[in-house]
Amino acid sequence: MAKTVVSKKSVFKLDKKMENLLKEKLPPSPLKDKYEKEVKKRMMEKFGYKNIMEVPKVVKISINRGVGDAHEDPKAMEKTIQEFVLITHQRPVVTRAKKSIASFKIREGMPIGCRVTLRNNHMYTFMEKLINTALPRIRDFKGLSPNAFDGRGNYTFGIKEQLIFPEIDYDMIDKVRGFNVTITTTAKTDEEAKALLEFLGFPFRER
Repeated sequence: MAKTVVSKKSVFKLDKKMENLLKEKLPPSPLKDKYEKEVKKRMMEKFGYKNIMEVPKVVKISINRGVGDAHEDPKAMEKTIQEFVLITHQRPVVTRAKKSIASFKIREGMPIGCRVTLRNNHMYTFMEKLINTALPRIRDFKGLSPNAFDGRGNYTFGIKEQLIFPEIDYDMIDKVRGFNVTITTTAKTDEEAKALLEFLGFPFRER
C-alpha cells in the first residue's frame, strides 16, 4: 500500500469562478449558536460535568478521497478539487505517493488523493449542510451507523456519491465518487461523542 505525503503546492489550478468562491466569506453558522446555547447545557445535564469547560466539542472535520485513476486521467483530480471547493468553500490539498509501486503503476510523487481539513465556521457550516441537506438526500437513508466511533471519541463515515450535495450539478461530474468524513472531537469516550453529535442533529440509526 502506498504511503502518502501532502503537497500544499498543487499543479492543479482553479478557474476564476472557483478562486472567487474561495474569497467569499461564509456567514456565521447557526449550528455554532446551537452548540453554545443548547448542546452544552444538554451535555452537562446528561453527563454531570462540574465545569462547562469539560463539555466536549467538535474540533475539526477531515474530508478525504482517494483518486486511484488520477494517473490515467488527470481531469479526475481536477474534478475532485473543484467538487471539494464547491462543497467546503476551502482549498483542498493533494496527497501524493511517497514511493513508487510498479504493480499499481504508481510513481513517487504522483497525485493519488485529495483532502480538506475544516475548522471553526467552515466546520460548522459543513456539518449544518450535512445534517439538513445532504444526508436526507441519500436514497433509503435510515441513519448513520452508531458503530463507527474509534474508541477515542472520533467518528468516521463514508459518503458514496457527491451528488447528495446541492452544489454538485450532475452535468459537471465525470464519475460518481464518494469520500470519507472524519469528525474529531474532544470527547473522552464514544458515548460522549455520540451524544454530542446527536444533540447537534446527526441522525443515528438504532444498533
